[in-house]
This record gives sequence, C-alpha cells and structure tokens, in this order.
Amino acid sequence: MNVVPDTSAVVDGRVSERVADGTYTETTVYVPEAVVAELEAQANDGRQTGWDGLGELQELARLDDEGAVEAVFVGDRPTDHRVDGADEGAVDGLIREVAVEHDATLLTADYVQAETAEATGVPVEHVEAVDRTVTDDGLSIEQFFDEQTMSVHLKTGTVPKAKRGAIGDMHYQQIGDAPTAETQMSEWADDVVETARTSTDGFLELSEPGMQIVQYEDYRIAVAQPPFADGIEITAVRPIVQTELDDYEYADELRDRMEERQRGVLISGSPGAGKSTFAQAVAEFLTDSDYAVKTMEKPRDLDVSEEVTQYTALNGDMAKTADSLLLVRPDYTIYDEVRKTDDFEVFADMRLAGVGMVGVTHATRAIDALQRLVGRVELGMIPQVVDTVVFIEAGEIDTVYDVQTEVKVPEGLTAEDLARPVIQVVDFETNRPAYEIYTFNRQVVTVPLNEESDSRDSGVDRIARQEIEREIRSVARGHVEVELRGQDEAVVYVDEDDISYVIGKGGGRISEIEERLGISIDVRTHEENPSAQTADPSDTGGDPGGATPEPQGTTVEPEITSRHVVIRMDEHVGETVEVRADGEYLFTATVGRGGDIQVSRGSAIAEELEDAIDRRQTVTVVPS
Repeated sequence: MNVVPDTSAVVDGRVSERVADGTYTETTVYVPEAVVAELEAQANDGRQTGWDGLGELQELARLDDEGAVEAVFVGDRPTDHRVDGADEGAVDGLIREVAVEHDATLLTADYVQAETAEATGVPVEHVEAVDRTVTDDGLSIEQFFDEQTMSVHLKTGTVPKAKRGAIGDMHYQQIGDAPTAETQMSEWADDVVETARTSTDGFLELSEPGMQIVQYEDYRIAVAQPPFADGIEITAVRPIVQTELDDYEYADELRDRMEERQRGVLISGSPGAGKSTFAQAVAEFLTDSDYAVKTMEKPRDLDVSEEVTQYTALNGDMAKTADSLLLVRPDYTIYDEVRKTDDFEVFADMRLAGVGMVGVTHATRAIDALQRLVGRVELGMIPQVVDTVVFIEAGEIDTVYDVQTEVKVPEGLTAEDLARPVIQVVDFETNRPAYEIYTFNRQVVTVPLNEESDSRDSGVDRIARQEIEREIRSVARGHVEVELRGQDEAVVYVDEDDISYVIGKGGGRISEIEERLGISIDVRTHEENPSAQTADPSDTGGDPGGATPEPQGTTVEPEITSRHVVIRMDEHVGETVEVRADGEYLFTATVGRGGDIQVSRGSAIAEELEDAIDRRQTVTVVPS
C-alpha cells in the first residue's frame, strides 16, 4: 500500500496513528518535500503546527528504522513562486502530483484538498482534523500584574521589572528577586504565542523573524528574540484605567465641536501620558452619539467596545486600509498612531475625503504635533486636515488648540504688502493666538506669540534679523551686524568699504531690500556701532591666559551649478553657520531644510566664494 500524506495529516500525526492501530502494514509512506518545506517555514515562524509536524516526521523516521513502515522523501522542494501561492493551492497541487506519480492514496485532513483530489481523480482518504483548541488558562506572565501595573518588562539575565502607579505618576521598579534564566524566558515566550494562537480572545498581530506581537484580551505583548534582539525579551502592556469624555476638562466644548461636524483632531503627548486612553474615551463617545466609528491601528491595542471595528494595515499598508475604509464609509476613524510620513499622508487623504479623523501622535509640546505636518502636507491645507490639537499630560488635557487660517500681515511685521495666508494656532481656553505659522522668504516658520513677554528677541525678531543679515550679506563683502530698533526699523553695520555696495547707486539697492522685507534699514559703519565703541578690545571673553580658541570647522567642497553655489551640510539642518576660506570669514548663513546652503551666482558673496574655489583655498563651515 502506498500513501502520500499532506501537511495537515502530518501535523495531526495521522500516519503514525494508523501505524500504531494496525491500519498501515507493509506500507510505503511517500513524504513530499513540499510538506517538509511548509513545516520548516511554519516552525521558523514560531508556529506550533510546524513543530508538531516536524515531530511527526521524526516519529516516521523511527518507525522506518524499526521496519514498521517504509518512509521515503520524494519530489522537489517548492519554488518561491509555489510557496508564495500556497494560499491559492499551489503547494497542495504539488502534493497531489506526488500521489499520482507514485500511484498512492492521498491522506489529508483538509476538506478542500480532499474535494479537489476527488474531482481530479486522485485516490484520497479524508480524515477529521484534530481539534487543537486548548483550555484557556490565561497567560503565565499575568502573575506579574496587579491593579496598578501598566507594563511588565522581562528579559533573559535581568530581574523582572514593571511600571506601576497612576497615570502621570508611574514608577519603574523591580518585581522579582533574581535574574530570569533563558529557559524560563523561552517557556514564557512560547506560552504567550501559543495562547494567542489557540484562544478566541487573542491573535498574533505581527510575526517576523525575531519579533512577534500578540494581542490577548487587553494585553499587548511584544516578544523579541535573537537575532533581532540580543536576548529573549517580553514586554507586556495593558490599560489600567477606563475613562469617559466627561472625565476630562473641556469635555462639553470638545463634545459640541465633534458633534457639530466631522473634525480633524490630533491627540498628542509623550509616551505613557494617556493619549490612547483619551482616544478610547473619544471613540466611545462618538459611538454613543450614533456615529459609525472605526479604528486604524498597528498593532490593534485600543480597548474599545464591540461596536467599533478595529482594522490593521491591509497587507502591511495603511493606504490599502484607507481605501477599504472609504468603501465602508465611517463617520469617524481613530488612527493610532500617526508617526511616519506615510501615516500623515493617509490621515490627510482620508480627512480631505470628508471622514472625521482622530489621530494619536507622539509630541513633547502641543505645537510639536502640528509641526509634524509641516513638509508632509501643503501648508495651506493643514487647517483643513487638522483643526483641533489636544495635548495630554499625566492623564489630563493640558492644552487644546484651535487651528485656523487667515490672510493677514504676520505679527511683528507692518508692511501691508507682506500679507499672506497665516495659520493661527489659537488657545482654546483664552481664545488668543498662541502661534503663527507662515512662509517667510521661502522658509516655513513657527512663531510663538507671547504678549506678556518683555523680551525684544522674539521669534519674529530672530527671523527678521536673519533675513536682513542674509540680504545684506548678498551684497556686502565684509562682516555684517544687524540691530533691530523696532518692528519695522533696523540698523545695519558694515565695513566702510561696503557702504557704497550696500546702498547702491542713488540708494536703489537698499531700497529694493527694504521693499522686499518691509523694514526701514539704516546703513552705518562698524565704527558707528555703540557696542563696538564701548567694548574693551583686550577683553577676549576667554580665560585670563589668552583668547577663546576658534571652533574647529568642517571642510566642504562647494558645488557650482548654473544658478547657485551650493554647500552640502546635511548634519547641520536649521543651524546658523559661518563660511570661511583659508580661515578668513566670508559670510553667515542658515542651512536649509534640504541640508544645503545656496548662494545665488552673481551676488558679491558668490563671487567671493567662487574666487576662493578658483584659488584652491580650503572652504570650511563653522557653527555660528
């Protein structure tokens, strides 16, 4: 008698079972290499079915040695194409081909495989699949949790630890007496994964070599193993409080705001601040208010009611999830968490499609959550994507911002022709603008508006000083200093030889600069600078033994294009730096968001820089 078992029959141990009860005598068992490949792949993924199947193959080898059965491994291992198509029956087809080739009966516990074999004329014996459901006794690591435990942290060779306390007052503490042995960690890891596989209350959210993420009841558990981690590590997290929207400050205002129309909301805060807990409260409120609510999560760990369907990344891509959700047509979607550029793009796309969006994102300040949209969403579209920012700290609402757009002259500037679209970030409590975001000379700037501050060095002042300095340095050859005298007046100090260059014929050049910036500029020499006249030349500001040493610069190789001289400085994005040639100062500039300094060819600065390049001088960049 010839028999070919498929993967399901091997996993269930049906071959050795039939040898033991005398059904198979003088039988040759042809084991397809395709079955071996499938079991090996399952075992590598940490699936118990793979280990059970490999155990059955070892038992067949033992029975072959004893002469109770003849076990022969035949056929070719499946190609990558066949493995990729396993769900479509490609590997099953390969197994049926082995049965036909060896004139054998196909043994299977797979109903579809049995029906297909019968339809194609392959002799088949269909057996019932083994009931693999086990009693759900819970997780062995639950012993480490009490009512105040938010997370448990276990790792080979370390003492078990946990975060315990109330939200906003968590303490990382030891909860064991001795380091955990690797054998114990391996048992706990296997228990977590297998419990999730066999329990109706759990599932495996992610399974990659070295990392598995399990959702079991309200626990989210990450199991990391070598080679991904340097040892077996288990991190289990669960929510310790359930809240309602009414438990938070501004509850009435936020309720009215979200019921008025679908909104774009960003819930922000630092890790462990209570963002997800608040998001769950919002989801329950919206559901109780007769809105259709869905979630987008990877992993799915929000603790929401059964009415809220929780979606994860479809085939690993949240954009595909969004496409599916647009067909489902939810009123609101909770997106946990919005972190990468792709996440912000999907969030914006769904919001602009008319879906109410509530996103959860990490931020250390409320304004930081909004700034994460800058560069990822067109500036003018930000208020249409996010109109409300809620910042959570220590489990409470700390700040709420209303995001609006207005065409106006930015605060601190006065020239009417500088009017532009300005994003106003308004404090929900005081109804006063807290920040303005706008484009200034091709740069997106976020300017804090603090009416109580007496400091003249406001955000606008700093920006204005930088822009004035940039404009003057484009025509001056020597050192430039800028002093602001008010919101629309400044004094520029330059070398005496540069006065004529800066002012230009008939004052034309300085007038053009004043018109561009909307600021009146008075040009003077350094000798007329009061701070220079009162300074003690002998005071170097360093130690008594001598002057403070010059900071070391980074040597660069400027690139000359048709329109610009470009200096690449990726590691200094946003910093103000000095550019020098053979140690001699050339100019000061701010490294752009693209990681470069661009000097327009034809300007005095560009000519001086190109001259230094032609003379093979060493060009260095020094932090200002």
